[in-house]
Amino acid sequence: MSRIGKKPVVIAKGIEVSVDGSVIRAKKGNLEKNLETHGRVGIEVNDTEVVFSRMGDTKESAAYWGTYRALFNNIIIGLEQGFQKSLEINGVGYRASVQGNKLVMQLGYSHDINYEIPQGLEIAVDKNVVTIKGSDKQVVGQVAAEIRDFRPPEPYKGKGVKYSDEKIIRKAGKSSGKKK
Repeated sequence: MSRIGKKPVVIAKGIEVSVDGSVIRAKKGNLEKNLETHGRVGIEVNDTEVVFSRMGDTKESAAYWGTYRALFNNIIIGLEQGFQKSLEINGVGYRASVQGNKLVMQLGYSHDINYEIPQGLEIAVDKNVVTIKGSDKQVVGQVAAEIRDFRPPEPYKGKGVKYSDEKIIRKAGKSSGKKK
């Protein structure tokens, strides 16, 4: 039995939830998110919560049950309070700034990196910290990973782009090993 699938998803105030066939919709203001379940789980909407149920007794059915419940819970949290990731830029001359709808970064290459900010996301830069905010957890995480991939942190000096809560395991540099 899935411990995740059993829990009902509590609907926050101001969010409207409706089911249309196998698609469940959540709407707050002018922001609307949809989750296509492909008929793999049963959906029951009450006034204050959404309950998911299994369609069969197979192992695959149990996996879908917990997965779709977690995905819909992320949609509700995203509409209610949003998601945020922070990245730190470390290195001499490494910097970033937001210009219009682009994130411009100087990361030690011979050219600037211009990253197009996707719709629905906000990116703010404060000194050496880049903050990414949005209502879709998957998109926020993907954008953070793409920005980090431009210059991942290196283990000797720690230069590069890293998550703010990431620990870099440092290596010792060259040592003069005289042989006797």
